[in-house]
Amino acid sequence: MKAYLGIDAGSVSINFVVIDEAGKVITGLYLRTKGRPIQVIQEGLKKTAELILPDYEVIGVGTTGSGRYLAGVLVGADVVKNEITAHAVAASTMVPEVQTVFEIGGQDSKIIILRNGIVTDFAMNTVCAAGTGSFLDQQAARLNIPIDKFGALALQSTVPVRIAGRCTVFAESDMIHKQQMGHQIPDIISGLSEALVRNYLNNVGKGKEILPPIVFQGGVAANVGIKAAFEKALGMPVIIPKHFDIMGAIGAAQLAQEEVQNKKTNFKGFKIAGLPYHTSSFECDGCSNVCEIVEIYEGDKVIGRWGSRCSKWDIV
Repeated sequence: MKAYLGIDAGSVSINFVVIDEAGKVITGLYLRTKGRPIQVIQEGLKKTAELILPDYEVIGVGTTGSGRYLAGVLVGADVVKNEITAHAVAASTMVPEVQTVFEIGGQDSKIIILRNGIVTDFAMNTVCAAGTGSFLDQQAARLNIPIDKFGALALQSTVPVRIAGRCTVFAESDMIHKQQMGHQIPDIISGLSEALVRNYLNNVGKGKEILPPIVFQGGVAANVGIKAAFEKALGMPVIIPKHFDIMGAIGAAQLAQEEVQNKKTNFKGFKIAGLPYHTSSFECDGCSNVCEIVEIYEGDKVIGRWGSRCSKWDIV
């Protein structure tokens, strides 16, 4: 049976999905990047190969995320697409009438506006970590609360306190101040959730026409407190799809399926999980741009380069 592999290589997690020809998810993996993207991609491929039945043959691969070029070179991707496209495709498949997509990951957040299945507008916040998964992880650890219990605690609140959520530094200091004043932890967490949602809507969502159905995806969608805060702020229901945490990878797999129609795949196979890879970098002094070029090696062979503003270092 034919199958398609999607990889979403992000800064906090790398996600792997295999779908069949009908678009059904056969298997999905969510792995923490831990600053080792190459090793985690290899680990994910090894685990994916173990999870899918021998009857399945991967005939197309797509990559997305901030590390999409690295992942694409490693695995031999047929299509490499940005996160906006991948998340929009996946959301449209799960909720065909979707008009707004909220995507909040480990380090950034996005809003995607769709009309009649077509992306008409989008915005990304890649500069500030306020409201992203890494900030929530940090606060949960500081309060000694498991991250999977963090959102549920917010729902226990009776009187949410107002937290300054415009900046992570101010939010954290404000939370500490509220703790010292004696406010209950559920009220503080609920106030933080509302502050992060306010920050998202006032920055990422500024000037955007937010219409239902609204789909909320990305790792932060696991936080029921953030979902409740969105619904309270907007006065509209927010849908969390079944595979909310791996939607980018699902979209990449779907795009790969479209790309390889009647074509031979470039996929190198699961064997690359055992091959030696390493990277290096250098500065090009060919012009005043002084580009920092990153190279990736498979053994002793350079298989990819990026970072250049011209085609001088491209590998054909």
